[in-house]
Amino acid sequence: MSARLVDKFTARRDELAAATRATLAELGYARTSLREIAANSAFSHGVLHYYFRDKVDLITHSVRQYKAECVSRYDEIVDSATDGDALARGFAVAMATTLRDDAAMHRLWYDLRNQSMFEDVFRADVTEIDAGLEQMIWRVVSRYTELTGATPLLSSKALYAAFDGLFLQALTRWTTDPTGAAAELEGSVERLLRLVVSS
Repeated sequence: MSARLVDKFTARRDELAAATRATLAELGYARTSLREIAANSAFSHGVLHYYFRDKVDLITHSVRQYKAECVSRYDEIVDSATDGDALARGFAVAMATTLRDDAAMHRLWYDLRNQSMFEDVFRADVTEIDAGLEQMIWRVVSRYTELTGATPLLSSKALYAAFDGLFLQALTRWTTDPTGAAAELEGSVERLLRLVVSS
């Protein structure tokens, strides 16, 4: 296959994955099939099956694509921050915003991550996505320490676990009763960022 055809094929996969996100996020892993996604989208089962081997291929591609977009948003905050307070505030607001706006996609991500503990087929993709998210958190904390002259108190893995844990807790609360969940997450993220470094 020529490079041009590969590029077209990849672009079409990206387009289809983005277009089916809402259905994927709404149904979750267990209730999703290519046929179900086709029934809830503008695409036929045959089209989806041509571009994706199975639902695992589509779900992992969609989640990977979405998480890459998330990472780029946080990188913009890191790159534009001029002082520690602005970075802490921007990071906290971004976490709360993604909870409010994209809760369904995050639920799909955690569903996929949980499935990877039982199904080998997900493990490599989940490990790679997790590593990218860990690096994103490390970039936020590293930039914060540069701006404030502080030093991280925890390893990259521990920092990721701490912020991811806060987010998962807020997402769980949001799923049952969203009242106040985003605001609480925002405050907790900002406080945690200040606590995980030494001045």
